[in-house]
Amino acid sequence: PHPCDERSATTRPGKPGTHPSTPLQLMSEDTFYIVPEQTHNQLVEQAYAARGFDAGEQACAARFSAHATRHGIRTHNALKALHLDDLFGSKKGGCTPSAKIEVIPGRFSASEVWNCNKKLGQAVAYQAIDRCIELADKHGIGQVSVDQAFHYLWGGGYVMEAAKRGYLAYTNCTASVTEVVPFLGSKPTLGTNPHSWGIPTTEAIGFPVVIDWATSVIAMGRVQQLKREGKDLPAGAAVDKDGNETIDPHQVSALKPFGAHKGYGLSLINEIMAGFIGASKPTLRSNHLDDGDKHTPNFYFQVIHPEAISSNHFAFGRTQSENLKVVMEDILADGNQDCIIPGQFEAEFAKRTQTAGGLLFSENEILEFNHIAKECGGAAWSVENFPKESK
Repeated sequence: PHPCDERSATTRPGKPGTHPSTPLQLMSEDTFYIVPEQTHNQLVEQAYAARGFDAGEQACAARFSAHATRHGIRTHNALKALHLDDLFGSKKGGCTPSAKIEVIPGRFSASEVWNCNKKLGQAVAYQAIDRCIELADKHGIGQVSVDQAFHYLWGGGYVMEAAKRGYLAYTNCTASVTEVVPFLGSKPTLGTNPHSWGIPTTEAIGFPVVIDWATSVIAMGRVQQLKREGKDLPAGAAVDKDGNETIDPHQVSALKPFGAHKGYGLSLINEIMAGFIGASKPTLRSNHLDDGDKHTPNFYFQVIHPEAISSNHFAFGRTQSENLKVVMEDILADGNQDCIIPGQFEAEFAKRTQTAGGLLFSENEILEFNHIAKECGGAAWSVENFPKESK
């Protein structure tokens, strides 16, 4: 098992695959420099060590950040992770280094509820998805609900790993802060509240389908990325402090839900589920006051073993895997061959990363990593020391 995994590796019914999630972060082309993954991981671990996190948490943080970068998820890389920790985490009382997970006693054998005591979100999420897989192997389905959490960043990364291991997986979480206005509203009282599904389709199409999105038009991480890159937001994505729409990332005060009432409804699901788990008022999140209330996000994970939903009765005697391939071929036939499949962009970027032989970062991102290096006493990165990606 990886050093950040406190649990042992689980069995894998499916065939390992490639990768998945949303196209926005890959639409703009930058000049990328190739940073060795070991160089990246060393700095990320050093940054978390300087903040008091233990070796296992440091390894989880580096593993996750490399995983996101490898798949082109630039909105949720190490820069975003450390920025979140600056704003709401270990420096503000929202994340507790070396915290221990408490499994709350319950009567349902396929379900667990955890109090993670503000432990680093990436470490909790990796353990939760592994535990769900263990439960699914035994019961056909497994779920873990997490209270007193700190944000786990890109939910698609966790369900992708489960899908590559042959399982159907789902997660949602409430965001660290309320920065989305409800449909027809003017005050931000919802988080960006993502939903993430991972489906083991590698044998059918070459990579797992991963449907992963924030319920806002864009994530706040995207706003931060566009700010770094000096680029505008898409129209209809955000509002300024006066409630007027803006495309200037420097003027963004709140985000808008995607699809009007549809995105709003999906965001509301996360808040309601969190309320069932143990969350308090959404607008209190990350305001870590000594007021007796709760100020933390919540996670929900679910994993299904494919055999648990199989009728074992497929046309023409096909296997479940063969049947899935037929279904996907039918959807993408007759003029639909060029349609984008959720997870395709991530799969293609992962191949690009593999070809490059290292993680791909823009010059502006490298400069941001140098601020992190200075803060934690790490070695500064120089653009001149990293080769440009050849296209």
